[in-house]
Amino acid sequence: MKVGVLGGSGVYNIEGLENAVKTEVDTPFGKPSDSILQGTLNGCEVFFLPRHARGHRLLPSEINHKANVYAFKELGVEWVVSVSAVGSLREEFRPRDLVLPDQYYDRTKGSLDHTFFGHGLVAHIAFGEPTCSVLRERIAETGRKVVQAAGLSPEPRIHVGGVYVNMEGPAFSTKAESNIYRQLGCDIIGMTSLPEAKLCREAEICYQAMAMVTDYDCWREEEEAVSVDRVIEHLLANTELAKSILKELIPSLPAERKCPCVDALANALMTQRDIVPKQTMQDLKPIVGSYFNLE
Repeated sequence: MKVGVLGGSGVYNIEGLENAVKTEVDTPFGKPSDSILQGTLNGCEVFFLPRHARGHRLLPSEINHKANVYAFKELGVEWVVSVSAVGSLREEFRPRDLVLPDQYYDRTKGSLDHTFFGHGLVAHIAFGEPTCSVLRERIAETGRKVVQAAGLSPEPRIHVGGVYVNMEGPAFSTKAESNIYRQLGCDIIGMTSLPEAKLCREAEICYQAMAMVTDYDCWREEEEAVSVDRVIEHLLANTELAKSILKELIPSLPAERKCPCVDALANALMTQRDIVPKQTMQDLKPIVGSYFNLE
């Protein structure tokens, strides 16, 4: 079993890894955000990648999502847990709460950056359920145990399900945008998770975001504006909770996957093999190789 972890704002390393080494990976789509830290955690092989690079050097729009997910696929990763900071669009989703979104609303302009396909090979994956329900329930179960054991006050709530708005960034929303998203029924807002979910589905990798709430976006009228210091305080607390959950979660994942993510491409590939360009076939070998009998 191999597990990939995508670290977001505040999560630039993973603690407890044994025999950890940094691995440089190159892909047909360029280099990932940074070197991948590879090691073992309670006997499980773990691959950690900070999506914004160590030191937080990359804007959301500068992240090479295709290279990040491709690198995980090439390394044999089957599960990906993504940790990211988000703003809340609901009163009941408080700062320091954990949200496990099961739906997305796309406000980006980078659709070609959200797929491995094209260049002579067409595929249309089913994306009605964009995250892995098995992984989501396992994170929720583990998260509840960790929160109860930690005795935190106030106790962070774990929200299973929710709609994640993926905006472009790097600027945050206007108040008008934030209120429109609320009227549309969205729950949280961020800048990075949707392309990861799409690409992991194409790569037949189980994916779930752990969205850590740091603030109420800008829709909530308060007597006093939320300070940067306060947001950072929430971010640091969220980071510690995320690391604690990951430490317990990873060894608990099933050795065998039995969810629809496993064969997401089975009925998605549209182009007949003999007309697919050789370079495209070679570039996508880790992803489509089993369907085209590539050795």
